[in-house]
Amino acid sequence: MTASMPALALTLGDPAGIGPDITLAAWQRREADCLPAFFVSGDAGTLSRRAARLGLDIPVRICAPEEAAGLFPKALPVVATGIEATAGPGRPDASSGPAARVAIEHAVSLVQAGRASAVVTNPIAKSVMYEAGFSFPGHTEYLAHLCGEPAPMPVMMLWSPLLAVVPATIHIPLAEVPRRLTSELLVATTRITARDLKERFGIPAPRIVLCGVNPHAGENGTIGREDEEIVRPAVAMLRAEGIDARGPAPADTLFHPAARQGYDVVIGAYHDQVLAPIKALAFDSAVNVTLGLPFVRTSPDHGTAFDLAGTGRASPSSLIEALRLARRLAVTDAARRNAA
Repeated sequence: MTASMPALALTLGDPAGIGPDITLAAWQRREADCLPAFFVSGDAGTLSRRAARLGLDIPVRICAPEEAAGLFPKALPVVATGIEATAGPGRPDASSGPAARVAIEHAVSLVQAGRASAVVTNPIAKSVMYEAGFSFPGHTEYLAHLCGEPAPMPVMMLWSPLLAVVPATIHIPLAEVPRRLTSELLVATTRITARDLKERFGIPAPRIVLCGVNPHAGENGTIGREDEEIVRPAVAMLRAEGIDARGPAPADTLFHPAARQGYDVVIGAYHDQVLAPIKALAFDSAVNVTLGLPFVRTSPDHGTAFDLAGTGRASPSSLIEALRLARRLAVTDAARRNAA
């Protein structure tokens, strides 16, 4: 089944960032790292110019999605979006935002049409996107929007072989977390996480820990009431539904090696509570996975790194892991759909 699956659709990302660099580097390592076939949704000229700047002899070929898998062993396939990007390394310009946005739309349309098996996204710079009229908080919300109405609830998970985490609230000020965090949000987030861990990751009964909001998980309400009034009721509701949810668990004892053996994923109250541990443990191998979408989407767990673009110093490790995981999840998802 894997041999007949379409190639992965990899977006170009911000053309001034390291997306082109790590894409070229990943293709170079396709045989050594046994990478699945992928094509780039974006501007072929940007990739050719970046390869020349980096001194890489990499053939870049425009093709149709159906031709990508056959072309992949000998050239980097590009399915052109029709948007030319003129930005140089580390210097985003007026073409950057539109080129990045259209590449995302193009990749999603191809996977929705069955012409790509999953979407892998290179990093974008939200500040650059906003200047071009982009009105979404980030990649995750835009992908949900592209699914149509009603838009699904997307859930951001950072995954690595060492640790998997989900922040219930993401890019909001810390002061707003107690107001935005509700039992209903935790329940909805955990339901989607449990479902995708079963259906795409192949974990029959996911073990999910909800992290406490306060130090020591509030110590029975003596250090803040959020854990007793928000987290604990959410855990009770989830357990009543048959989901193996536990908590609230103190964050300071949740991430050491022995503790990590007792769960499959941690649901955190806020961004840095769970992203700091996974980036400390697996900075080069962690992958951003969007749960809750009708298609598989992964991404490297880092940003555009404009200062590294065009220098040859950007590591493709996270992108390589994102490509591998996307194929793994797409295969599992296809098998489930075919069996239904």
